[in-house]
Amino acid sequence: MRLIDTFPTNEINGLEYRVGRVFPFGATVVDGGVNFSIFSKEAKSCTLVLYHHGNNDPFVEIPFPEEFRIGNVYTMMVFGINIETTEYGYRFDGEFAPEKGLWFDKSRVLLDPYAKSVSERSESGKTSDPESGFIHRGQFILEDYDWGGDKPLEIELKDLVIYEMHVRSFTQHLSSGVKYKGTFAGIIEKIPYLKELGVNCIELMPIFAFDQSENERIVDGRRLVNYWGYSTVGFFAPKADYAASVEYGMEADELKNLIKQLHKNGIEVILDVVFNHTAEGNEKGPYISFRGIDNRTYYLLSPDGGYYNFSGCGNTMNCNHPVVRSFVLDCLRYWVASYHVDGFRFDLASILSRDEDGTPLMEPPILDRIAHDAVLGRSVLIAEAWDAAGLYQVGSFPSWNRFSEWNGRYRDCLRRFIKGGAECAPELYQRIRGSNDMYSGRGPEASINFVTCHDGFTLYDLVSYNVKHNEANGEDNRDGCNQNDSWNCGAEGETADAGVNSLRRRQMKNMLTILLTSRGVPMLLSGDEFANTQFGNNNAYCQDNEISWLDWSGLEKEKDLFGFAKGLIAFRKGHPVLRGKDYDFSHNGTGYPELSFHGLDPWNLDENAPALTFAYLYAEDHKKYGLTEDSFIYIMVNAHWEEHTFRLPVIPGGMAWHLNFDTSKGDTQAGTGKRLSFYDSLKVQPRSIVALTGRHYVQ
Repeated sequence: MRLIDTFPTNEINGLEYRVGRVFPFGATVVDGGVNFSIFSKEAKSCTLVLYHHGNNDPFVEIPFPEEFRIGNVYTMMVFGINIETTEYGYRFDGEFAPEKGLWFDKSRVLLDPYAKSVSERSESGKTSDPESGFIHRGQFILEDYDWGGDKPLEIELKDLVIYEMHVRSFTQHLSSGVKYKGTFAGIIEKIPYLKELGVNCIELMPIFAFDQSENERIVDGRRLVNYWGYSTVGFFAPKADYAASVEYGMEADELKNLIKQLHKNGIEVILDVVFNHTAEGNEKGPYISFRGIDNRTYYLLSPDGGYYNFSGCGNTMNCNHPVVRSFVLDCLRYWVASYHVDGFRFDLASILSRDEDGTPLMEPPILDRIAHDAVLGRSVLIAEAWDAAGLYQVGSFPSWNRFSEWNGRYRDCLRRFIKGGAECAPELYQRIRGSNDMYSGRGPEASINFVTCHDGFTLYDLVSYNVKHNEANGEDNRDGCNQNDSWNCGAEGETADAGVNSLRRRQMKNMLTILLTSRGVPMLLSGDEFANTQFGNNNAYCQDNEISWLDWSGLEKEKDLFGFAKGLIAFRKGHPVLRGKDYDFSHNGTGYPELSFHGLDPWNLDENAPALTFAYLYAEDHKKYGLTEDSFIYIMVNAHWEEHTFRLPVIPGGMAWHLNFDTSKGDTQAGTGKRLSFYDSLKVQPRSIVALTGRHYVQ
């Protein structure tokens, strides 16, 4: 028996339909049909357009009767659709007056902003046909995946070690050895590797549907594309060709299976989300979705109808408009509820704090709603706290104690110090403490500490190039950041000089050591643990080739570096004092301050003076951290080009210092460590770090 509100009242070309349900927005599969619901405040009319999969021409167009519009929402329930073979879009009619910000054009078929699946224009690695006329179309998915009891892991933020990766780059290279290269399934094949390394959270660069053919061009015989994906087409849909099962339309299930398998192995998933702009660009950009649906609602516009460009990508989403706020919340909730993702990293998040005229707000409504949303209540929220128009909010991002921040100041300070910037030492002490000068009211968890990320040099390139080498991007090396704080250690790029190569490995180990022994949440760039290179390219946004793909042969060549990184992560996990979530460094149950800084002599350091040598001591109170006994961690940093001798602090009787790390050595990993009998001082080699643990020993 059919319910009254699902009984068809109209018919066209053999399809029956009736007024639909307003919520949820998008195309929702219901008993016997599909419910369509879409918002437009200023359109005069709306038409639903249905295609057979792959056909250029629609098989039916159904205008929404006026009684099917409820408020500013057009809603229709259509019966008899074959959801396996049907695609859909919309036409909107209305005023075309760009000077007013109105871009209605009923000749255009537009993508549903809430589409849960989006047809691909072309496959990765294959050139699209610009004359095909093929557009982005919505497709239907069934929410019938069997999660088998899975849910977001809810690991404490302080305990995370985040690993940023690009889905395709991670396994596309032949050396990856996986069957399903460059896909969600390919990452599943690498889960044993991720577990061995010890990371417990992966941050995926954009997986929302995007068009890699955007700005496609040929440079020196190489096809360049929109590779990173920071130009969203469909916010609710995973990128289809990131799935090995793309030809079967199973990208949603494949991504869910990846997340499920990662969760089984104790690894969280954070999505890099881009709500600051869309792929439609400026006035010269394409019609895809928002521009032709309700341009003045979705975008920030100047008085003359032009697009404000705080994103550097042509347009800026009007995130604090009530309708757009609801859109963003609906999207985030969907990914948590339907895909079980554990959190989000918000690209150029400072844009989300801007008002409709671009003015920064003290309490932005969209950030307030995200921070206090019930569904997102346990999700990790990370802000890239700046935008392309100069709004820099690192340390001051409107957070309501919910948002952490990519700490760009940590990155810059550590890079400068390690290459010899003595003037950076006073600031570096604060960064190691968890940036208490920036986050005193929020705690160290607010600081996502990193040295490298997708945007800029890899760790190896940071110690191998003085300047960027982006010639392959076809922009005369003008693109990408010029301020990299890098140092090539004596030779630009690859070299056979053993001394240079040895120094480079020490410098990489030095930065990893400080990163993983700092308060806050560490983030690594995938491949840094085995010295992956992009050959000096610090802006590989367009390179779907060996420049971006991880060359896994480096894992064999750099066993020592990989073992060092793996050991550091294990060391961090084994010492909860490194992951403390407060700034209380007063004397604890050990009788020592929980964290203190020292010079070449213990307890003797002018924290306001430039320095290339210092040490820091963690005192781990076993009662506070639920351990069986107290322990101490002493990390001696020598960024000088000369050897220095550090006197060791006196620790309680019955305890001795044990060697855990020495970045000047080639075989030191975390473990029980060699006991240093009767040592009261230790020589630290030039540009090296030595880490000791103090603990009880058996006579």
